[in-house]
Parts: sequence; C-alpha cells; structure tokens
Amino acid sequence: MSVQPWGESRPTDRYGRNAAGWQAAPTPQSVMRASHADRDRTVDVLKAGFAEGRLSVEEYGQRHEAAARAVTYGELAALVADLPSGPMAAPLQAAQPVPATFLVPPPVPQARPTSVLAVVSLVCGLTGFLALPVVPAVITGHLARQQIRERNMDGDWAAVLGLVLGYLGGAFWLLVIMLGIAS
Repeated sequence: MSVQPWGESRPTDRYGRNAAGWQAAPTPQSVMRASHADRDRTVDVLKAGFAEGRLSVEEYGQRHEAAARAVTYGELAALVADLPSGPMAAPLQAAQPVPATFLVPPPVPQARPTSVLAVVSLVCGLTGFLALPVVPAVITGHLARQQIRERNMDGDWAAVLGLVLGYLGGAFWLLVIMLGIAS
C-alpha cells in the first residue's frame, strides 16, 4: 500500500503503480525534469477536475501543492493520472455543415460561345414569311444543332426556333403556291 500526498491509500503492484490502473506507468520521460509550464498545465487539469466536481477541496489543495513541488514528469503524471486531461468525448453526431465563410467559392461558369449558325437560322426563319429563305433556315438550323452538340456551344434555343419557323415558313409558302396553282 502506498500513501499518496493527498492522503488516500491505494494498493500498488510490484512496479509501484496503483492496482486500479490510475497511476501513470513509468516511462523514460517520467524521470525527466518538469518545467514551470508543465506544472502550470498540470494545475490546469487539476482546476478542471475540481470545477467538474471530480476533486474535493482538500484533494485539490493537496494535489496543487504537490504539483508546485513536483520535479519530474512522472510526479506530475501521477497527480492527474485519474483525471481526464481534456473534454470528454461527445457521442458521435452527424457532421456539422461547414460555415459558408470557409467554403471554397464555386467556380465562375465560363460563358459558352453562341453558335453563329443558330443565329442565322433564327433570322432566316423570322424572315421566311416575307420571302423564301426558309430552306437556309432549315439547313443552318440542323447544322447549328450538330455544331452545338459537338463543341458544347450555346444557342440551341435559337437553332430550334429557326427550324420551327423555317418549317412553318416552308409550309406557308407551299400552301400559298398550291392555292395559286389551284386558282
């Protein structure tokens, strides 16, 4: 049995460690001399243990005095071996989202070039009811859609609208010609 400086006696094994396992095992570092900063860190752990209700007033006072007198890491380790040295691990929780401040900004989307053939198809389709450029509207519309797919370009809406207007214009002019022949 060993009597600790704070007055509790606990059974020890043949190496002088507490049989309950609370005392730190001897290591090569345990004989190294401790600094003032090491003693301050040990006192901080003792303060946290006292604030959390793990130590009584008397035990805290005795351990505090022993920390001030401690010369080696081993002596300091023995004072806090039965106390947690940091916050208790919280139960596993879902990952918290990263605040927007720390997120990498999304890349700025690159402006895709608009297909010139799509614009030509749209213009020809719009003027198809006034004259007969409906055939170029249909041809350039199909070429523009193929070009847009191959080159990842913008303007598909213009090519489709040019195609629709070109086919409608073609149907209109075909109807006008048929009505002219029938009359």
